[in-house]
Amino acid sequence: MTPADASSSQPTAEAGAVQKVIKIRRDYNSWVASESMEDYALRFTPRRFRLWSEMKVANTAFGAASFLILEAVGATLLVQYGFINALWAILATGLIIFLAGLPISVYAARYGVDMDLLTRGAGFGYIGSTITSLIYATFTFIFFALEAAVMAYALELAFGIPPAWGYLICALVVIPLVLYGITTISRLQVWTQPLWIFLLILPFIFVFNAHPGILSELQLYAGENGKGGNFNLLYFGAGMT
Repeated sequence: MTPADASSSQPTAEAGAVQKVIKIRRDYNSWVASESMEDYALRFTPRRFRLWSEMKVANTAFGAASFLILEAVGATLLVQYGFINALWAILATGLIIFLAGLPISVYAARYGVDMDLLTRGAGFGYIGSTITSLIYATFTFIFFALEAAVMAYALELAFGIPPAWGYLICALVVIPLVLYGITTISRLQVWTQPLWIFLLILPFIFVFNAHPGILSELQLYAGENGKGGNFNLLYFGAGMT
C-alpha cells in the first residue's frame, strides 16, 4: 500500500469509529444546553438574556441584602466591640468588598461571563476556576446554614416547629426558587419586596417611638465589657474578620 493509499483510508477509518459519550458528559451537556437553568458559570450569558432592565436586575440583587444574618452580625459586632469600632469595621469591610467586586461586576456585565469563566480566562486555568467555585460554594454553605438557623428559630417561635424540621423546611423551600435563576427570583422579589420593606421599617418605628434618644445612647455604647468606648485597633481588626 502506498503512503497516499494509507492517508486516504485513515479518514474513513476515523469516520467509522463510534464515539462513546459517558453519562456524566451527557448530563453536563444537557445542563449547559438548557437555557432555563440560567447557570452562567458553565457558559456565556446569551445576549438575548441581557435585555433585563437595570431596575429588574437591581431588584433581584437587592434580595442579597434581605437575609436576616446581616442584622445578627451587626448586633454581634456592636455588643462585642462597641459602636465606634463596629461602625469603622463595617465601613472598612464594605469598602474592601466594593473595590474587589467592582472590576468583577464590570467585566461580568460587559462580556456576559460569571466568576468561574473570569477566573479561567485570567490565567488560573480550569483547576483554578474549580477552586474558585469551591470557595464560593463553601462561603454559600456557611451563610445558608446561618440564615437557615435564623429562619428555623423564627418558625419555632411562630408555629412551634422543632428546629430540625425547621432546617429541613428552609432548605427544601429554597431549591425551586433558585433552580431557574434570576427570572424566578426577580418575580418573587417583585411580589414580596413591598412586604419586606414594610416589615423592615416597622421595628425601627417601634424602637424610635419607645426610645426617642436611642441614637445618642447608641453612639456612646462601649460594648458588653465596657472597653469599646473609643477606637481600638485590636477591636477594629477583630470586627473586620
